[in-house]
Amino acid sequence: MAGTGSRRARTASRRRARRKPAAAPLAPAPRSLERYLGQVVRALRQRDHLTIADVAAQAGISGGMLSKIENGQAAMSLETLARLAQALGVSISQVFRDYELPAGGAQLVKANQGMQVVRRGTKRGHTYHLLAYDKGPRKSFEPFLVTMDDASEVFPSFEHPGTEFLYLLKGKIEYRHGKQTYLMEPGDALTFRGEVPHGPERLIRTPIHLLSIIVYGMQDQA
Repeated sequence: MAGTGSRRARTASRRRARRKPAAAPLAPAPRSLERYLGQVVRALRQRDHLTIADVAAQAGISGGMLSKIENGQAAMSLETLARLAQALGVSISQVFRDYELPAGGAQLVKANQGMQVVRRGTKRGHTYHLLAYDKGPRKSFEPFLVTMDDASEVFPSFEHPGTEFLYLLKGKIEYRHGKQTYLMEPGDALTFRGEVPHGPERLIRTPIHLLSIIVYGMQDQA
């Protein structure tokens, strides 16, 4: 009996060894090129209000083949793709323009929702809203929307690393940089080195709305 039990154990062991290991879970499939091309072809065709028959005739393929291409059910040669692109009035590079395009990471700040920043000497009548910010330890630029009104009594002087760009949106102001002053009206721009003392000299017409962008070089980043 002991020998029979031993043989059974060996047989069961061999059966387990012959079993295939469980399949690993499939990784998410990459975006299908055929499906992407089909969607682009369909979108371009519909944009120009063309029928499948119209485009198929221009490209020299059957309507059934074009329908399969648009549904991602058929691959096509480069020659066929070139003929389709020509029939649709676009280049091949335009067809592939959005393929595997990164998701993007733009930063949107809605109107009046920028972080309010208090800068030295700007507690009365001066408002600075930071319109974008870098999340990492280093910053490459800082854009501000600066507002000044009749309550502005103290005109601060600023000094900072980098280059500053000013664009006047509303009002009229005399702005000082070093020993020079510059009269700015809506649409005027002023660019200067931030290390030189600068700031408002005289508010001529208020309220003042001023876009200020400070750009930092590698040596300025902390």
